[in-house]
Amino acid sequence: MTKREVLIVGAGIAGPALAYWLARQGYRPTVVEHARQLRSGGSAVVVKGPAIPVAERMGILPQLRGLATRTRSLTLLDPGGKRILRLPLASDESPAVEVTRADLSEVLHQPARSEAEFLFDDTVTALDQDRGGVDVTFRRSAPRRFDLVAGADGMHSAVRRLVFGPERQFVSDLGLYGATVPLEPDAIEDPNEMTMLTVPNRMLVVHPSRTTPLAIFTFRAAQPAPHDRKNIALHKQTVAGAYADVRWRAPELVAAYLDHPAPFFDPLTTVRMPSWSRGRVVLLGDAAGATALLGDGSSMAMAGAYALADELAAHPGDHARAFAAYESRLRREVGPRQRRVGLVSRLMVPRTRPGLVVRNTVARAAGRTSRFTAREAANR
Repeated sequence: MTKREVLIVGAGIAGPALAYWLARQGYRPTVVEHARQLRSGGSAVVVKGPAIPVAERMGILPQLRGLATRTRSLTLLDPGGKRILRLPLASDESPAVEVTRADLSEVLHQPARSEAEFLFDDTVTALDQDRGGVDVTFRRSAPRRFDLVAGADGMHSAVRRLVFGPERQFVSDLGLYGATVPLEPDAIEDPNEMTMLTVPNRMLVVHPSRTTPLAIFTFRAAQPAPHDRKNIALHKQTVAGAYADVRWRAPELVAAYLDHPAPFFDPLTTVRMPSWSRGRVVLLGDAAGATALLGDGSSMAMAGAYALADELAAHPGDHARAFAAYESRLRREVGPRQRRVGLVSRLMVPRTRPGLVVRNTVARAAGRTSRFTAREAANR
């Protein structure tokens, strides 16, 4: 019997995970990625919750633990840079593991590459579906026909735009921006410590990561920047303006951001859609239900990939029922996270000094009672 062919758009986290599981269910997956190779660098992410059993079933959990960051504590600073609180991160008994996004992507890609065809430096430009399949036009490759298409191409999903409509219909702006830049290894003194300074409307984190430390800027801008993902000069201007009066190491870290040829910058948003599928096209990961600030996007992507493949296996020949069951299953995880993201944003980046006092009081109480998992307090 001919294997059903599935196109997966995006080779970050959800894409390789889905390719792995679909191959085990008898599908023939093809993964297309607009980047020329797997992306290097990136912020740390936490594999936790529903992603842990997925990683165990894939046999990659020991490898992830071997690549874990060394971060063991979070130090909170006052606006002048003086330490006010030191919090332990997840205890040794916690099953969660923090790794860089690049390491997680590579670990997921390794078992998937023998099971799937990968097309790098390419992307989809048109999707034309009928009752029997989807005709796909690529930017570089020849047109092909697939039985199903899965959009795992992130917050700014091309699949979502082509099939469901413009991004502005589904994206909710939190009023915050996120920016990161890699630092030199000697930029940190303690490779086990993450440091966070917060002043009204702005947070600045130095994260040791695993090999390349990161400066992480999370802030509200006095004058919101126009949304232009390619305008690096505007991004740099916005970050520099937001942190112009911040003390501690802010001038040094802003200078590193300004000197980098392509630092990361993006508004922090959530994606809310009435449906995650249309016909033979389905979305997963951030393309379907991104939730900024909570630090579990990668975990939800892994869990979603497993659930989608599992439901397709449970409903052979009936992709509509499989898509509906997958969406119902994942919305139980995504929905509560999206409902609390507004509160989380106000707690993490308070607007006022009294708000900072409340945030620090909550952190102290949590640290005393439950060894507060503070790694989720940094922007992922």
